[in-house]
Amino acid sequence: MLQIVLLIIIFILGIYFGSFFTLATYRLPKKEDITHKHSYCPNCNHKLGALDLVPVFSYIFLKGKCRYCKKTIGIRYFLFEILTGLVFVLFSISLKIDVYNLYVSTIAYFIIAILYFSSLFILAGIEKEKGIIQKSVLIYGVFVSLVYMIYSYTLIKTNVYEYVIYLSFMIILLLLDTKLLKKKLKYNYWIQVLILILYMLIFTGVYYTIWTVILAILSIGIKNILQFFKIRKSKIVKATKLSPIAFYLSISNIIVVISMNFIINYFMK
Repeated sequence: MLQIVLLIIIFILGIYFGSFFTLATYRLPKKEDITHKHSYCPNCNHKLGALDLVPVFSYIFLKGKCRYCKKTIGIRYFLFEILTGLVFVLFSISLKIDVYNLYVSTIAYFIIAILYFSSLFILAGIEKEKGIIQKSVLIYGVFVSLVYMIYSYTLIKTNVYEYVIYLSFMIILLLLDTKLLKKKLKYNYWIQVLILILYMLIFTGVYYTIWTVILAILSIGIKNILQFFKIRKSKIVKATKLSPIAFYLSISNIIVVISMNFIINYFMK
């Protein structure tokens, strides 16, 4: 019974994080504050009350509309909050988090992983919506990497030498990207993709990152094939756009981490 209560709490935590992710996805590209500025309706700019900000339930009770201007709220926000809650629950189950056997190292890893997944969700959301990789989220990734390295060194006694190398390259590329942007006023997409891969290497290791890249490539390939047949069937020629690589890498990495946790913790012991 207590285990079910714990999973419900984790699900509620997940939907609240999902609500925050949608807010960050909307505000960060506009360089708006995501922590202190009060939530508002993007259509009528009315400040939202407490009853408007309960993830999932507010959408249901308000019938998918703003309380003030009656503008319809996209169902994708509602679905994304539920999805985030489910991801949090699946991740906790994949780690075999048990209310009767909670260890400091497991709790610490779960918290750090949530911080890591948060950055991936936000990166994926912004690239899907705006077509860019948000540099401020990559900078946040440096902070998460440092926290993970401290955890690895102090609690599980892991050699962090390899992580230090990856993090050093991350910082160098971030500085290089900033310098090139100031000098040429040019968006350096591929440098930022490389920074994201280094970030994944720190948190998920070489093998998980390789599987992430493979899954992302397969997903992009399938999407392009389906798009090709769709265009061919409609006989309308459209300009092809670069697939949102960071989006596919981020989602693939979350899938790989949870899937491999299930395999290791449930089928290999």
